Amino acid sequence: MRKLSAILAALGSAAVFEALTVLATQDKPLRSVSPWQDDPYDVFVSQAVLGVPLLAAVIAARLPAWRSPGGADRGQQTARAAGALTLLIGLALGAEWGAVAVRAHAPAWDGRTTALIAGLAVVSLLTLTVAGLLWRSRSPRGTARAWRHDWLGDVAGRWLSPAVVAWVRRRAAVVFAAASVLAGAAVAGAQAIGEGLSDPLLIGWYFAVVVLSKYTFCVLTNAAAGFIARPPRTRTARVAEASAVAGTVALALMTAFRDPLWDAVTGGPVNTVPLLVTLTVGAGMATAALTAVVAALRQPPQRTAVS
Repeated sequence: MRKLSAILAALGSAAVFEALTVLATQDKPLRSVSPWQDDPYDVFVSQAVLGVPLLAAVIAARLPAWRSPGGADRGQQTARAAGALTLLIGLALGAEWGAVAVRAHAPAWDGRTTALIAGLAVVSLLTLTVAGLLWRSRSPRGTARAWRHDWLGDVAGRWLSPAVVAWVRRRAAVVFAAASVLAGAAVAGAQAIGEGLSDPLLIGWYFAVVVLSKYTFCVLTNAAAGFIARPPRTRTARVAEASAVAGTVALALMTAFRDPLWDAVTGGPVNTVPLLVTLTVGAGMATAALTAVVAALRQPPQRTAVS
C-alpha cells in the first residue's frame, strides 16, 4: 500500500509540474519574463514537458490492474516508472534553478518572475517529497532479469490477441520508432506553426531531434520499467540501439550548450541554421560511432528478457 501511495503522489506532483510548466512556456508574456525561457535551460524543460504526460499516462493506465496476477512485478515496475517520472521532473527543475541562480534575463524580471520562482519552489518541494516516498517504498526483491509480466500484457492484452501482443514484443523497436515519428510530426508541426518557422532545414532538424529524443525516451524508460518485455536480441541490434541512444544524448546536450561551447572556441554564438545542424548532428554522429566501436569491442553482455 505504501508503494501505491508513493506512485499516486508521483502522479499528483507530475500534474502540478505539467500545469505550471505549460503555463510558463506557452503563455508568451509570461515566458518573456522567465529566467529559463531559452537554452541551455529550455532543452531540459522542453523534454520534460513532453515526456511527463506520456509517462504519467502509461503509469495511470496500469493502475486498474494493480491487484491482478503478477503483483510483485507490477509493483516494482510501476514504482520504477514513477521514479523515472520524478527524475525527469527533477532534471527540468534543476535546469530552472540554474537559470535563477545565474539570474538569466534578469533585466526582464518583474512580479510575474517572482510568482514563477515561487511556483518552482512549490513544485521542487513536492518532487523532493515524492522522491523520499518512492525511496522509502522501494522493494529489495526482484530485478529486471526476473520479471515475467509487463505493462503490455496488463493493458493491451485486454483488447489485443496474444499473437498481436507477441508481435509487439518482438518488434518493440519498430513500435518505439513509429510512436516517435508521430510525436515528431506533431511537435515539429506545432512548433513550425506557432513560431512561424519557414526554413525547411530548421524544421527538418527540429523534427529529427524530437524523433530521436522520443525514441531514446522510449528505450530508456522501457529498460527501467518494463513496459514491453523484449525477447533476447542479437549483439548487432543491441550495439545499434546503444549507439542511437548515446548519439541522441550527445545531440541534445550539444543543442543545449551550443552557444557557450562555440563561443569558447570562436568568440561568437551559433547564429546560422547550417552551423546549428552541423554542430549538433555532428556531435551526435561522432558519439554514436564511438559508442558502436566501444560496444563492438566488448564481450557481449548476458541477454535478458526485459531491456
